[in-house]
Amino acid sequence: MQPLKALAISLIALATIAAAPALAAERVVLRYRGFSRSVPVEDLAILAETGEAPRSVAGLLRQAGQDPSAVQSALNRPIPADPVMLDRALNSVPGGWLLDQVGETIRPAAGGRSRQALRSALVLSAADDNQITLIEVLQNYPTAEVVLEGDRIHSTYNRLAQFLRPLSILL
Repeated sequence: MQPLKALAISLIALATIAAAPALAAERVVLRYRGFSRSVPVEDLAILAETGEAPRSVAGLLRQAGQDPSAVQSALNRPIPADPVMLDRALNSVPGGWLLDQVGETIRPAAGGRSRQALRSALVLSAADDNQITLIEVLQNYPTAEVVLEGDRIHSTYNRLAQFLRPLSILL
């Protein structure tokens, strides 16, 4: 049974990568309370790992009154998700609705194919460890630049977690 699951995950990941115009986001347009700044994904990964905001992120967080440790927590908070079940769920009508809702918070900077890009990032994020974190989604987003509405991170996380909760029972 495990070899079939591994094959299914590999096929999903390959199809997702083949459909993507770029392999991963390099920059995030981080928006908080009217303030906006384009920062390297790598800088958000440093914040997620160490809790220390690099200069490119620190100024924006300070202007927006955001605590770096709260942002670190939001970037790292996991949601359990089997990649095969996740892909199936996101390709359903309720999954499409969820992608539209989450796509208001995380979307391509250039516009366009938000559903497909977000579905790809979510499934790829779950592929390695059966969980999704925001930093993984940003790192796996298949466009060169992605917009993250910082003010909506927590409500979006809760919406995604609520949608995926029934699927996590099957893990």
